[in-house]
Amino acid sequence: MATGQKVQPKSSEVEAIGVSSSTQINDDGDQEVRKVPWWSYIWDYEPTRGHKERIFVQKLDVSLLTILSLGYFIKNLDQSNISNAYVSGMKEDLHMNGNQLNLIDVAWTSGYVVGQLPSQLILTRVRPSIWIPSCEIIWTILTFCISAASTSNQVVAIRFFVGLLESIFYPAAHYIIGSWYKPSELGKRACIFHASSAAAAMFSGYLQAAVYKGLNGTMGKAGWQWLFIMDGVISIPIAFAGFWLYPDFPETTRAFYLNAEDRLLGVKRMNDIGRAPRLKLGWSIVRRVFTRWHVYALSVLYIIFINTGPSTSINPLSLWLKSKGYSVSQINIIPTGQSAVQLVSTVALSILSDLIRRRALVMSISTFFGLLTSILLAVWYLPSGVKWFAFFATRIAVPYGPLSMSWANEICTGDAEERALVIGIMNAMGYAFNAWLPVLTYPAKDSPKFTKGFIFSSAAYAAQFGITGLVVWLQRREIRHKAKSQLFEEPERELELDRDRDHESDQLPKL
Repeated sequence: MATGQKVQPKSSEVEAIGVSSSTQINDDGDQEVRKVPWWSYIWDYEPTRGHKERIFVQKLDVSLLTILSLGYFIKNLDQSNISNAYVSGMKEDLHMNGNQLNLIDVAWTSGYVVGQLPSQLILTRVRPSIWIPSCEIIWTILTFCISAASTSNQVVAIRFFVGLLESIFYPAAHYIIGSWYKPSELGKRACIFHASSAAAAMFSGYLQAAVYKGLNGTMGKAGWQWLFIMDGVISIPIAFAGFWLYPDFPETTRAFYLNAEDRLLGVKRMNDIGRAPRLKLGWSIVRRVFTRWHVYALSVLYIIFINTGPSTSINPLSLWLKSKGYSVSQINIIPTGQSAVQLVSTVALSILSDLIRRRALVMSISTFFGLLTSILLAVWYLPSGVKWFAFFATRIAVPYGPLSMSWANEICTGDAEERALVIGIMNAMGYAFNAWLPVLTYPAKDSPKFTKGFIFSSAAYAAQFGITGLVVWLQRREIRHKAKSQLFEEPERELELDRDRDHESDQLPKL
C-alpha cells in the first residue's frame, strides 16, 4: 500500500468499533486516531459519528428532547396535583371519601385508554407539531376548570376529558423519539424525557406547600384551587412553544432549526439502522400487527408494568404520613424524595442500558428493586429505617417503563406503522387494566397499610421477570430466523443472476 493512502473501513469494521476504540471516522469517511474522551462511558460517544452528525444530534437534544420533557412535565404536574390537592384540603372542601378519589382516577384512566389508538393513527397523518400542542392547550383549559369545581362529580367529569387529551402524549413522544434517534442514543433520551415526570412530582409537592402557605384563602380560593390555577399558568407557554419546537418526522420536518442538509441526514440515519419510514396507511397494517408476536408479548409486558403499584392519585407514603399526623407542608414535601430517587435511577439505568446495549438486563435490575420493596412493605411491621428505605427505593422500579418503550421501538424498527400502533396498544392496554385493577388492589380505604396491594405488587414483579425473559427469547428467535432467511436468500439471488447472464449470452449472435 502506498504511503499516505487513505483507508476506507468496511461497514462491518465500522459497526464493530465501540466506545473503547480510539478510531474515529471523519466527515469524509476516513479513519482518524483520537483519544476516547472520559465522558464516553456516560453519554453516547460514537467514533463513527462525524462532526455534522454530532451537531445534528445536539440540535435534536436542545429542541425535541427539551419540548418533550417540558410537555411530559406539565402532563405529570397535572396528575400529581390531584394527589397533592386531595391531602391538602380538597377532600374536606368537596366532601369526598376514599372511594371518590378512586373514581376520579378511574375517570381519568378511562379517558386515557379511549384516546390512545385514535391518537396514534392520527399521528400517521397529522403533524405532531400541530396535534400535540393543540391537545395540550385544551387540557390546560380543563385544568383551570378544576379549580372552580364545587362537587366531586364535576371533578370526575373534567378528569375524564383531561385523560382523553393527555392520552396522546406518552405513546406519541416515544414514537417521535424512535423516529429520530439511533439505538445507541435511544434509551437515554427516552429515560431523560421520562425523568421529567419525577421532576414534575417534586415540583408539584413544593408548589402545593408554597401555595398552601402563601395563597390559601386569597381571593376566596383554597390552597388546592390555587394549585390548579398555577398549573395552568405554567402549562400554557409550554403548549404554545410546541408549535415551533416539535420537528415532526425526518421525511416531513419543517423545523426552523433544521436545514436541508440536516433533514437529509435525519432520513439517512434511520435508513442506516433499518428503521422504516412511514408508508400509506391501509388495512394491511392490521395483518402486519396482529400476525406478529410483538403486539401480544409487549402488551402483556406493559400491562404488568403499569399495574405493579397503586394508581397515580394514591401515594402510600403520603397517606401514611397523613395517618401519622404530619403537617400539610410535610406531607407535600417529604414524598418529593421519592421523585428524586426516581429521577436519579432513571438517568443512571438509561446510561447503563445504552452503554452495554442489553435492555432486558437493566430492566431486570429495576424489577428487582420493585420486588424487594413490595415484599418489605407487605410485611409492614419493620424497623423505621427499613420502612423509609422501602418507600423511597420502590421508585427504582419506574425506569422499567421507558426502557420497555425503547425496546419496543427497536423490536418493531422495520415497520413504522406497526411501531406506532404497538406502542399505542401497549400503553392503552396497560391503562385499560389500570382503570379498574388498582381499585381492587389499592383501595383508598385500605390506607395506610395496603397489605393486599403490596402482596399483589410482589406477585406482579415476579411476573415481570418472567415476561421480560419471554420477550428476550422471542426476540432472539426472530433474529436467528431472519439471519437464516438471509443466508438462504443470498444463494438464490446468485442463481437468478447466473440464469439471467446465461439467458443474455444465449441471445447474443453466434460468430
